[in-house]
Amino acid sequence: MRLDKYLKVSRIIKRRTIAKEVADKGRIKVNGLLAKSSTDVKENDTIEITFGNKILEVKVLRMLDSTKKEDAQKMYEILREERRDQQENN
Repeated sequence: MRLDKYLKVSRIIKRRTIAKEVADKGRIKVNGLLAKSSTDVKENDTIEITFGNKILEVKVLRMLDSTKKEDAQKMYEILREERRDQQENN
């Protein structure tokens, strides 16, 4: 499944267009590698997303084409969620 679709279906990011924007700006890594919105995501992959001063790292548990709101969180497990005090320069 495409990364942008997975992020939308799992409700990690609310809209697919926003997921695409975030990925295309270089703020998402899949298994430690910089990812584009079209990157293929599979079960057991890790996804790291940088939202401003927050970093969210999740493990992909399930692949579903559509979900109800209450089932979306069963698609992933949060491995790490942290806030950064200062912006880091790449």
